[in-house]
Amino acid sequence: METTESGDRMHTHGKTPASTYRLQIRPSFTLDDAAGLVPYLRDLGVDWLYLSPILTAEKGSDHGYDVVDPATVDPDRGGREGLVRLAAAAHGAGMGLLVDIVPNHMGVATPRANGWWWSLLREGRGSRYAEAFDVDWDAGGGRLRLPVLGDGDDEEAALRLVQDDAGGFELHYYDHAFPVAPGTAAAGDEPAGVHARQHYELVNWRRADAELNYRRFFGVNSLAGVRVEVDWVFDETHAQIKSWFDDGLVDGLRIDHPDGLADPVGYLRRLHELTGGAYVLVEKILEPGEKLPPDWDCAGTTGYDALADVDRLFVDPDGREALSDVVPGDVVAGPAPYRQMIHDTKRAIADGLLHSEVQRLTRLVPADAGLDRSAAADALAEILSCFPVYRSYLPHGREYLEQAVIAARVHRPDLSEAITVLHPLLGPEDGGPATELAVRFQQTSGMVMAKGVEDTAFYRYTRLTSLNEVGADPSEFAVEPFELHTRFAVRQLEFPEAMTTLSTHDTKRSEDTRARISVLSEAADAWAEFLPRFESKVPIDDLPFADLLWQAAIGAWPLSRERSHAYAEKAAREAGNSTCWADPNTEFEAGMHAAIDQAFDDPAVNEAVAEMAARLTPAGRSNSLAAKLVQLTMPGVPDVYQGTEFWDYSLVDPDNRRPVDFAARAAALAELDAGSAPPPVDADGRAKLLLVSRALRLRRDRPELFTGYEAIAVEGPAAQHLFGFDRGGALSLVTRLPLRLQDGGGWQDTAALLAPGSYRDVVTGRLLRSDGRLAAEEIFAVYPAALLVREDA
Repeated sequence: METTESGDRMHTHGKTPASTYRLQIRPSFTLDDAAGLVPYLRDLGVDWLYLSPILTAEKGSDHGYDVVDPATVDPDRGGREGLVRLAAAAHGAGMGLLVDIVPNHMGVATPRANGWWWSLLREGRGSRYAEAFDVDWDAGGGRLRLPVLGDGDDEEAALRLVQDDAGGFELHYYDHAFPVAPGTAAAGDEPAGVHARQHYELVNWRRADAELNYRRFFGVNSLAGVRVEVDWVFDETHAQIKSWFDDGLVDGLRIDHPDGLADPVGYLRRLHELTGGAYVLVEKILEPGEKLPPDWDCAGTTGYDALADVDRLFVDPDGREALSDVVPGDVVAGPAPYRQMIHDTKRAIADGLLHSEVQRLTRLVPADAGLDRSAAADALAEILSCFPVYRSYLPHGREYLEQAVIAARVHRPDLSEAITVLHPLLGPEDGGPATELAVRFQQTSGMVMAKGVEDTAFYRYTRLTSLNEVGADPSEFAVEPFELHTRFAVRQLEFPEAMTTLSTHDTKRSEDTRARISVLSEAADAWAEFLPRFESKVPIDDLPFADLLWQAAIGAWPLSRERSHAYAEKAAREAGNSTCWADPNTEFEAGMHAAIDQAFDDPAVNEAVAEMAARLTPAGRSNSLAAKLVQLTMPGVPDVYQGTEFWDYSLVDPDNRRPVDFAARAAALAELDAGSAPPPVDADGRAKLLLVSRALRLRRDRPELFTGYEAIAVEGPAAQHLFGFDRGGALSLVTRLPLRLQDGGGWQDTAALLAPGSYRDVVTGRLLRSDGRLAAEEIFAVYPAALLVREDA
């Protein structure tokens, strides 16, 4: 990549995909299984395969983000040999490989599996790997605190001293094994005494939130932060990755959670050198209006910002008030209540789950600042709770710190003096190097945002839950066509190679589930009538949660009883209002599960859910097809999450990581390619498969048609329901707000203003002719989405 002298955004000169297809690689679906899919994915129109993490992870891990050995490709996922075979298959078919990597943390749930962590526990500060992990030894009295003990009165009594095969010793606590430092144990020693002599201290699991002294990934104790900013740590954790590029196996990378890194810009610069300038994306959450720092060596984000924009095109702004009134009281929707909610949820996280991180920041406040520990901790937590974005990247983003400081003073005028003292310590104004306090504050603010907003507020704020998505702001209810055209035009100018997506392994609800839920904005009065009536039949003692639960059920219906129970338990505990992970409210959860059972067992209740889902489904499928075409053809590199070329009504992970029936999809695609007529929208998902395959093929085979961006003018009484754009020869036209369109009498005299000539709809194969106006009813005669290419130009 290069930058202009003015510091403009860096652009990749290397290979860039036309599209990607995300595959979850795991023991049950290996790299060789992925290689077997290459012919199908090539036929589908996919340009690059996009793989979940493949370095060696905890045994049995289905997601791969808990890497225990960065030097090897996971043998349970196919190993290095499997990667070589997949690369050969993909490259032989003219396809590339994009791989997800995890630089911020390592899995430490099983110490023996992670040689670096085992050495750290055995040798303490003397370990070669002490510099690799982010441990505050002094805070633990020279010991690393491991929160693994249960709630019994004398859990240390369960410790056992066991001799290992090499003649040394280990401490065992039930199924957990920990190393014993040389010379600190002998046969017959009391386990508790041996434990007291180790470089680690096993403590009650509840102490983690306030007393943990190692950096972790969010609140996950089993994922320990890695100091990749240290040169040798970067080199050793990226040696295997470097070999992929040296040997021509991999073409690009997706970087997980760059916000956890001490120096993201430096990391990306080194990665750029290591890969030879390969295509790199960052999993970065951007708040509305926020942009990536201009000096980042990457093509852009993984697309949550695009997801949020596309979704809101299919939300009816007229439904805002009625949906806002469905759940009364403290959760009445609107920007101000939402802002107050996320402040409070973030503050609860800073004072609870992540209080140990706040305490670590507090210990870094210089003594000469004149603040006592209590005031410093309180003020730091308040500034974190007021931070408007995930983090700053000093000196970039200093304005966000200024905003947070101002807001913190407004929220807590009693802390104004402490906040004033902390302000220059958190962001030096002279432009000099950031202090350790300033760096760690930046790493911590993203953790507080993620846990307080995505994993708490998104389960409490229930106005329209399709908007409660990773990287989105639920208080932004809808986006009008003019505004979306503007955002797309800017994206084409600034980030033409960034990813776009609608579903990922992290989305709270899949694209089709959200598309159906969004129809509630057009049927807000019906939902306002349905929910109280339904709640009276199937009571759950938490109305906001009931709103969220039944929106999810109707959005994903039909779904199994097992999936319903699993989602409800996770959602309720994440919300934290009526139950939680640490101390589940068994009475509430029993009532919640009974209500779900009633939705399956009581014919009247079951019929009510099914009828509401059926009412929304046709318009939901229209939304799905339209949103998919927009995402696949808008500026950026479109990604398709595994299996979503059919209808996919998934909920939050692990529900969205269920096995995919690729054979059914391949057979259906073969039938479509054999010339079968366009299937109806209400079929088994083949209409979506047809649209996805034709759009992907056009992007791959005719890249010259996707080099610009221009809005297509529309006119007529139903013009608000038609959205279209020209990418430089490929014209996308879609239907929006389909329920209101039907209620309003249809397309009437509405048309897209296209240059006179003939246009081929590549989705259906139809030939359409424009005399300067192309009637909407002709464009959408088959599907609510059309992809046109000029035939006579």
